[in-house]
Amino acid sequence: MPLFQLDDNDVDFPEPHLALKEPNGLLAIGGDISPARLRVAYQSGIFPWYLPYEEPLWWSPDPRAVLTAGSLHVGRTLRKFLRHQPYQITLNRAFSSVIKACSVRDEGTWIGEDIKSGYEALHQQGEAHSVEVWLGTELVGGLYGVNIGAIFCGESMFSRKDNASKCAFIAFYNHFLRYGGQLFDCQVLNSHTASLGAIEITRENYLSALSRWKKVIVDKKCWYQQSLEL
Repeated sequence: MPLFQLDDNDVDFPEPHLALKEPNGLLAIGGDISPARLRVAYQSGIFPWYLPYEEPLWWSPDPRAVLTAGSLHVGRTLRKFLRHQPYQITLNRAFSSVIKACSVRDEGTWIGEDIKSGYEALHQQGEAHSVEVWLGTELVGGLYGVNIGAIFCGESMFSRKDNASKCAFIAFYNHFLRYGGQLFDCQVLNSHTASLGAIEITRENYLSALSRWKKVIVDKKCWYQQSLEL
């Protein structure tokens, strides 16, 4: 099956089921990282992931990692930590700082300048969001992602203090569901998201859920700049 080459002047994508089996989910290469293209990608079950020196690569893996409403798992040790956690958690207060922090990793990063500028533009249009974890005035953790209807597509998170990114995730998960959210797209399962209750479903089932929930709009108050409670 061929790898599709995208055109900078056309934001359409091939059907996700045409993605390669190896590497799992690789669908297309090229194109820009504009808000228009990102919007179409997420609405189609596709996301970008590539190194800064590469052309954009677009993915729709099978299976897909998700966390459904009511399935969050908080273990005993983490519950104990949450009862006395020292953080303040906010929403959409420092998107640029969060994506910059996510891009700084000891092992390297996939978040280049075009990714930063594309998602920051999407944030300015009200479709990409950040969660910030503060210890005093220091930003010590957070996450960012894209909202599609009643689905939140998590992109990256970072943590500089104990359990900071988990606190961001848990606080936002409860907040999103409170305002009508239904599904968290975790893209690819890892130990971090699996520990919180994420599971794998088929691409077909994910696209079916996407078709259903992207038409359901959560309360706009969900995205106001505000403090979040654990």
